[in-house]
Amino acid sequence: MNPILELHGISAGYDGKTVLRHVDFAIEEGDFIGIIGPNGGGKTTLLKVILGLLKPSAGEIVHHTPKQNLFGYLPQNSRFDRRFPIDVTEVVLSGLLSEKGLHGTYTRDDRRKAWELLEKYGMGDYRKASIGELSGGQMQRVFLCRAVISSPRILILDEPTTYVDSNFEKEFYPILLELNRTLSIVMVSHDLGTICSYVKTIACVNRGLHYHRSNLITPEQLRAYHCPIELITHGHVPHRVLGEHDNP
Repeated sequence: MNPILELHGISAGYDGKTVLRHVDFAIEEGDFIGIIGPNGGGKTTLLKVILGLLKPSAGEIVHHTPKQNLFGYLPQNSRFDRRFPIDVTEVVLSGLLSEKGLHGTYTRDDRRKAWELLEKYGMGDYRKASIGELSGGQMQRVFLCRAVISSPRILILDEPTTYVDSNFEKEFYPILLELNRTLSIVMVSHDLGTICSYVKTIACVNRGLHYHRSNLITPEQLRAYHCPIELITHGHVPHRVLGEHDNP
């Protein structure tokens, strides 16, 4: 596969404190990468470096494609203020700000694309609704439309099913599989029993990064890499349980 973005020897942190050390990582065309690891281990820091929101203290980021519209980003819906006075269509169109600018004008084609995405993901009847009226699952569908309206090469997901109902989760992962046909996906999640049924590869982040070119990890690998996971196979679905461990 062809690389879209590469990290070489990346170290990064905040206020002089290093959170990530000597990270090598690549996102290639067609990737579906699940990122796991303990709280405070550097998962969010890694996303910020990838997105260009945090400048690394060491190392190099290599882009093999133009940066414009490179990323779509889907955060946890808990980070959105439901009181903000904006309707569903405007939320989706805000995904075009990087190319339109703050004072840009949305065209008829832009709005048509937003409505088509909302219809596709089951939110067509809500296109004029206030974002604050939606349930957690409905809001994440709208945010997903916002993340992909610019036709990004890479979709970044940060705990996308946190604070949503189980019905949304069941519908959400098949949607990601469909999107993965045309773009690469990097997803941070604690829902390991589910994501291991969908992702292609796994990166364990705990100060450093250990990459597995598979969606399965042996207990021996986890102990060697200080990943906070124990594997328990149960029926047809593998379950993963977070556990305590020391930092490397």
